[in-house]
Amino acid sequence: MAGRVRVMRMSVEQPLWRALAGYRVLTLFYAVGLFATAYARFPHPWVAIAYYGVLFVWTLGTLPRVASAANCTKRFLAADLALAVGGILLTPLADAHTRIAHGGPTLPSIWTAGAVLAFALKGGWRWAAVASTAVAVANLVERGTPARDTVHNVMLVWVASIAIGYVVEVARASERTLARALEIEAATRERERLARDIHDSVLQVLAMVQRRGAVIGGEAAELGRLAGEQEVALRTLVSGGLNPVSRVCEDAADGAVVRIVDEPDPESADEPLDLRALLAPYAGSRVALAEPGAPVPLPAAAAREVAAAVGAALDNVRRHAGEDARAWILVEDEPDTVLVTVRDDGPGIPEGRLAQAEGEGRLGVAQSIRGRLRDIGGTADLISVPGQGTEVELSVPKAAIHPSGAKSTRRTKSTTSPDGIESTTSITSTKSIRNTMRGRAESR
Repeated sequence: MAGRVRVMRMSVEQPLWRALAGYRVLTLFYAVGLFATAYARFPHPWVAIAYYGVLFVWTLGTLPRVASAANCTKRFLAADLALAVGGILLTPLADAHTRIAHGGPTLPSIWTAGAVLAFALKGGWRWAAVASTAVAVANLVERGTPARDTVHNVMLVWVASIAIGYVVEVARASERTLARALEIEAATRERERLARDIHDSVLQVLAMVQRRGAVIGGEAAELGRLAGEQEVALRTLVSGGLNPVSRVCEDAADGAVVRIVDEPDPESADEPLDLRALLAPYAGSRVALAEPGAPVPLPAAAAREVAAAVGAALDNVRRHAGEDARAWILVEDEPDTVLVTVRDDGPGIPEGRLAQAEGEGRLGVAQSIRGRLRDIGGTADLISVPGQGTEVELSVPKAAIHPSGAKSTRRTKSTTSPDGIESTTSITSTKSIRNTMRGRAESR
């Protein structure tokens, strides 16, 4: 199956950089507009015109610098702050002293706050405190006396920049935490997938070698003992320590990044398969299969998982109920759900045995059955009464994996008996077959 690389980026910080770029442009035109409306009151307007020319070129030319934290270097921040402070200190050379004394705006006006906010986004609240303090000193020097409105503006910039810097630091920590949580989740899902595959193959073979070796005796018994030891060791490894290297967590400049590689190609994963074809090989002399006469299409990945879960359930029947135990598989294609029921006539499962087995690292029910259905959006219910057999019901909602139209409730069922004889029956509901299967198992 083809692989692909899926990249998830999580950045609360990046929208703030885009907002800062817009803020710098808008405040540039605002400062120029203030100067234009009061042009006649400036005794030396050429100083202001020269400054605004430099400010205009600098603001528009450095927009890529405020696109992200990676582009916003320390040299740029220093030059940007110097331009803002220089504009404040040039104000007395361009404007009249009376206007300054009565609270007239500085040449850069509120554009200065953009330079301070760039420090806050880049380095957090500490950098913001340094930049806002430099602006505050420049404003006090420009005014000459600490007037109330000057102090008010200085405090506003100082508090706002520090608050934004602190929020950015918290956002970065949250992004790293979320990325780590996604990495752990991906590692856990990969471990469960590998555990299911190993349980369905290697562990089953080792368990069979252990049993057969004990029966044969001699050198085979020693081989069985070694197989049993390896089975225990492998179960411990599977249940506790597989960490895939394909899940990578990063903290890039534009936000935390989680790359999930070696994922199935969604186009090939959604190709429908007939579930009946995957379940047909399980029918035999001791296993009866009842299925619809029409195809039961499911996406390939979902169909394989359901079939593998059925195989795991039948393996449990053979292992715990004995080779002579009989089982029945019922496939129901409901309008909204695909149901697959596996029932046996074994002794049933004692209460608390499943929890004990899971604690011992035996993953037959926890992973090979329930885990598979959980991964495709379905559920697996297990009903067992001691002395009356066990029933495993696998339910797969079509809304979660196969958004197709609803089917008619009147369908044709094709039943394969334990003797290999097939019969076709037209029924209105599949509930009658389920009841018949249960009656057969309970009457034995």
